[in-house]
Amino acid sequence: MTKKQKKMLMRIILALVLFVGLFICEHAGLFTSIEHTVFLFIIYLVPYLIIGYDIIYKAARNISHGQVFDENFLMMIATFGAFGVGEYSEGVAVMLFYQVGELFQGYAVGKSRQSISDMMDICPEYANIEVDGKLTQVDPDDVELGSIIVIKPGERIPLDGVVQEGESFIDTAALTGESVPRKATVGDEVISGCVNGSGTLKVQTTKEFDDSTVARILELVENASSKKAKVENFITKFARYYTPVVTIGAVILAILPPLILGGGWSEWIERACIFLVISCPCALVISVPLGFFGGIGAASRIGVLVKGSNYLEAVAEMETIVFDKTGTLTKGEFKVQEICPVNRSKEELLELAALAEGYSTHPIAGSIREAYGKELNIERVGQAEEIAGCGISVPVDGKEVLIGNEKLMKERNIDYMPDKSAGTVVYAACEGSFAGTIVIADSVKEGAAQAIRSMKRVGVKKCVMLTGDRKEAADAVAKELGIDEVHAELLPGDKVAKVEELLTMQEGRSKLAFVGDGINDAPVLTRADIGIAMGSMGSDAAIEAADVVLMDDDVKKIASIVQISRKTLAIVKQNIVFALAVKALVLLLGAFGVANMWEAVFADVGVSVIAILNSMRALRAEIE
Repeated sequence: MTKKQKKMLMRIILALVLFVGLFICEHAGLFTSIEHTVFLFIIYLVPYLIIGYDIIYKAARNISHGQVFDENFLMMIATFGAFGVGEYSEGVAVMLFYQVGELFQGYAVGKSRQSISDMMDICPEYANIEVDGKLTQVDPDDVELGSIIVIKPGERIPLDGVVQEGESFIDTAALTGESVPRKATVGDEVISGCVNGSGTLKVQTTKEFDDSTVARILELVENASSKKAKVENFITKFARYYTPVVTIGAVILAILPPLILGGGWSEWIERACIFLVISCPCALVISVPLGFFGGIGAASRIGVLVKGSNYLEAVAEMETIVFDKTGTLTKGEFKVQEICPVNRSKEELLELAALAEGYSTHPIAGSIREAYGKELNIERVGQAEEIAGCGISVPVDGKEVLIGNEKLMKERNIDYMPDKSAGTVVYAACEGSFAGTIVIADSVKEGAAQAIRSMKRVGVKKCVMLTGDRKEAADAVAKELGIDEVHAELLPGDKVAKVEELLTMQEGRSKLAFVGDGINDAPVLTRADIGIAMGSMGSDAAIEAADVVLMDDDVKKIASIVQISRKTLAIVKQNIVFALAVKALVLLLGAFGVANMWEAVFADVGVSVIAILNSMRALRAEIE
């Protein structure tokens, strides 16, 4: 509880003690002698001012600024009216219980904000640089690109960079929600905002502070609350017109019946005050944004950054999700999956291919050398000749070796056996004789299949995969993961066109999301209803273009966000229906004189507290 909230609690307790004492004395007949005098007014004015002076001040200040119709104004007019007709205890009670509701609101907002403020704590206060053999603390903003910084055990990493010296475990929980520390050794990338473990690291910075991961995340978090959902915008507009209407209605209720029916001014003024208290839109104005804030907080707890409540609302309506394949559903790491030799052993075929690819910088060549795993004797290899669009011809131990695709085998009239395996097939021949094939493929991410199943379980109707890869490789991945629809051999521009085509197929309010990680995914992320980017390994452009960022690249969390968003939206709708229904009922009762000030207090403060407590459930959204 904050200092301000503690002060408010003390005021509530003091005012409540005085109010209860006065209430008992009044009903015990101790105030009979001063019942209709100014003394009773002054006695009740003490607890009223203790609990309500700030509301009166805010109302007066807002009126002076031209902002007349707000809840402070309604409370002030209603309680002034109650005092005006001699209902002192009701006037104090309304203000007292209104402040109790405000205290609940402040606590609930603080609780919801905590998960997001935890993310704000990732901002590093300093960076250590070595000057004349001594460590000096400087502002991270002053560290130049390419500088060497020293990160001691327990310190927060101030800037993105690459480890040059040392070994440690990095706690990434604040950014990713992942509780298991990640090992960092020489050559590994580390990102700002994480906490260094037990070892000292020397890191060469790769980004300035303004471009670092932590700076980007903080900017996104700060801007998240400014992007309101349609429901929030509706409530804001609703309150703008609703409050003046009910205020005018209360004035009419206080004046017209006595003029038409004659007499009874006190009774109708009291009814008007009751009408004003009931009509205060606190429950809606507070609980709706609080519900969305709780949902964004729940997402941040599991390492997912939602850039605004409008995107949280859109995720709740998502029925189609489109994935980029490489780096999203697959690891983006090409590895040898199969070795199919002809007239030689697997080891001999792999050695032959590794030697032939010894000088190549192509990723496929690298994966073959990695699979061979031994030191190559490059002296055995002659000058390679590249055959455009087909592969290479290179002498190995004086024998001509061909390494390439099916087209190369046909051009050189090699009697080969076609291999229809999923992935990239590398054909090899030696001295005009077919030597076999090596299949290289990108491996599926752990948990990707489970992620697809989870999405289907939470109500996503169609999962689509887009890729620039071969159709055979794409179909194999889709079959393994349970993808509904596959579009292969696409260029980045084709992906945008395909997403636009899928968008036209959406019906009603249903939304389409695109999940990607590469720089070429940024246009598609922007075009989709909801763009979801990989935050850990994803490109800056993709993260900037996205609406939702998975801080640890775990696609399983998409289903969790769908659950959180739908629960949040359900809570918001429950609050709207409940608040409007109770207020409508008690407003009618108040207008006809059936409801008294105590029912009015429940319709305002009671409904607000219940709606606030309901909104706090969004923060504790359960993840299956």
